Amino acid sequence: MKKKRLRALMFGWEFPPQISGGLGTACYGLVSGLIQHNVDVLFVVPKLYGKEDTDKFRFVDANKVAVNFDHPSFNENLKKISYLEINSRIIPYVSPEEFATSQESTFSDVRINNTAKTLQYTFTGKYGADLIKEVQQYAMVAMQIARDNEFDIIHAHDWLTYQAGIVAKEISGKPLVVHVHATEFDRSGEHVNQDVYNIERAGFHAADTIIAVSRLTRRILIDRYDVPPHKVVVVHNAVVPRSKVIYKKENLLDKQIVTFLGRITFQKGPDYFVEAAKKVLEQLPDVHFVMAGHGDMYIKLVERVAELRMSSRFHFTGFLNSAETDKMYGMTNVYVMPSVSEPFGITPLEAMRSGVPVIISNQSGVAEVLKYVIKVDFWDTNILADSICGLLNYPKISKTLAEEGYKEVDGLKWEYAALRVKEVYQETLNQLR
Repeated sequence: MKKKRLRALMFGWEFPPQISGGLGTACYGLVSGLIQHNVDVLFVVPKLYGKEDTDKFRFVDANKVAVNFDHPSFNENLKKISYLEINSRIIPYVSPEEFATSQESTFSDVRINNTAKTLQYTFTGKYGADLIKEVQQYAMVAMQIARDNEFDIIHAHDWLTYQAGIVAKEISGKPLVVHVHATEFDRSGEHVNQDVYNIERAGFHAADTIIAVSRLTRRILIDRYDVPPHKVVVVHNAVVPRSKVIYKKENLLDKQIVTFLGRITFQKGPDYFVEAAKKVLEQLPDVHFVMAGHGDMYIKLVERVAELRMSSRFHFTGFLNSAETDKMYGMTNVYVMPSVSEPFGITPLEAMRSGVPVIISNQSGVAEVLKYVIKVDFWDTNILADSICGLLNYPKISKTLAEEGYKEVDGLKWEYAALRVKEVYQETLNQLR
């Protein structure tokens, strides 16, 4: 008798090539791996942009889903979704467009068909001012999707989709796995947005199993959200394999380049990168620094760089797409991720995959799995600066780290992480039988 394939209904917020951070990259790698292990994944996104690989992946575009509001369970489930009135802006991942238009209002539309008793939401699929509203409307669409599709298990990525996962579980009676890529404590430190915290906590306690991307994240869930330890399993992230490519340094032909790539927000520690850069330039005045990305600290750091009189050696690129990111890695001599609180951190793996020596903070989940990197405390800019100078001054050390790091990251494959996730699915289903 042929074994039945596992079917997962997966809720995400972004998917390549339309991404703003590591969440979409992780979803791509995980779904690709699950497909290799014969798991059928139906991936739901707020909006499809037309460039997704629909030959390889099965998508549901939430923009195209008509919700039947005449269904007996509609009002019952509507009451379970708390519609929050929030004055504070919640933008956990900021792309250039959202950053530039952050003061604009982009309310989602609702199209109602009284004859057919349906309504249809319009999603931007972005991280703008109406993010909470879109999160809640996404949960309403999840209700319809759960009615219309056959699946064995539900998988929700990050707080943006937890309400959708909860509603889908209530509609279908199928188990819910939530995947924690970051918490509000990672994004905001001790100054958490209480509403986001509440959504996260509800998702964690409604879940049958929680996947944390690191032991660091698991500890936060247990200590900060009162999650029972037995519910949380750790599955580290990975990286999509790719041939090592070294690009010609087209613009700075003979200069050494140190790169930061990520959201320019509190969580990523970009201010510590700036302060360390000043200390490096006191020893090595010809080094150039690149900060690639965007975020709410962007203007502050541009002003700080000017104040430190290093604008001629410090370059802000804004957001880089996938091809531009690969090229930037290829031009980089040292890659730095000084995150204050990083649940995992995929960018160091991408840099290592490109043959670049890497410095990461001890306060990152990826530090749990990497040996051939330099690890420092994010706040110790003296040690960070000395580490950068050491790699730039001693090519043999830099070369060894780059070569061994490339081998190390080659063993961190999504197919391995996906196999563990499939096992988590099976264990969760077995527990509920």
